[in-house]
Amino acid sequence: MKNFRKALITGGNGNLGRLVAQKLSAKGAELLCLDIHETEQDNEKFYKNIFLGDICDQDLVNRILKDQRPQAIFHLASLLSGSSEINIERSWQINTTASINLMQAAKVCDVDLFFFASTIATYGSKTVDPLPEDFMQWPENMYGVTKVAVERFGSYLKNTCGFDFRCLRFPMVLSPFAPLSAKTAYPSHACRSAVIGDPFNFPVSRDTGMSCMFLDDVIRSIFEISQVPQTSLKSHAYNLHGFHFTAQELCEILIQFYPNFEYSFEIDQYIDILVKGWPNEVISDSAVLDWNWKSEFFFEESISAMIKLLTHGQI
Repeated sequence: MKNFRKALITGGNGNLGRLVAQKLSAKGAELLCLDIHETEQDNEKFYKNIFLGDICDQDLVNRILKDQRPQAIFHLASLLSGSSEINIERSWQINTTASINLMQAAKVCDVDLFFFASTIATYGSKTVDPLPEDFMQWPENMYGVTKVAVERFGSYLKNTCGFDFRCLRFPMVLSPFAPLSAKTAYPSHACRSAVIGDPFNFPVSRDTGMSCMFLDDVIRSIFEISQVPQTSLKSHAYNLHGFHFTAQELCEILIQFYPNFEYSFEIDQYIDILVKGWPNEVISDSAVLDWNWKSEFFFEESISAMIKLLTHGQI
């Protein structure tokens, strides 16, 4: 492994965390996990130690870093967008305050690399298409607010003391693990319904689309940016884009796999307007230039891979 041999993954028992752990473990990294209680799963094959507790528990965080001395941190723990809107105070505590405290503790303990997962939700809905890399970030939901705050603090530490802060902003992620409560994740939910034979109601217009990435490319991007020499990374955060598709195009490709798939369009105006405000394409030239990023999954390949995962029980 370049850059580190031992790493801590926060949110490591979650779906993204486990897949990142699987990738890093396969490359020979010694891994530690920090996640909340009741997330216990059969993850011992990936982790040397699993610590259960609240990311806001600074004594626990300090103890882990001082005792275990990880050389890298992959900070994936967060309160997602729906829950963040329900409890904005808790969202700020988990997503912002705990993240800032974790970075400061990492600096004290000489952690070499700190990765943070962010989102294009930091730009809000008043964007242009394609979305330039230097577009102003004015998030309109609490999740985006907390993410951009952490980005700014990570950039501050990077500029003032050389802290190796690395950040990726992801668009919508096509994933078999998308929470059913996440209405904007309707592409993933539609794939699930097609596989299990349920009808599906699209909450958006037929021509509504978005920038998207497939889960496997997300995992690979996190691994790849962690292997790049610090001197090669000119930006504190990188935007990524995989492909674009509309709801109608998704219907058409699902019908190719499942001719009896039943679907309808009952538009939720809030969701439709929200998604329409997101860019169809996100410029990611800096990622290509600085660390040779290249997507491997495009629209048709992603849907085919999704169906294969869902068919084999990843529902």
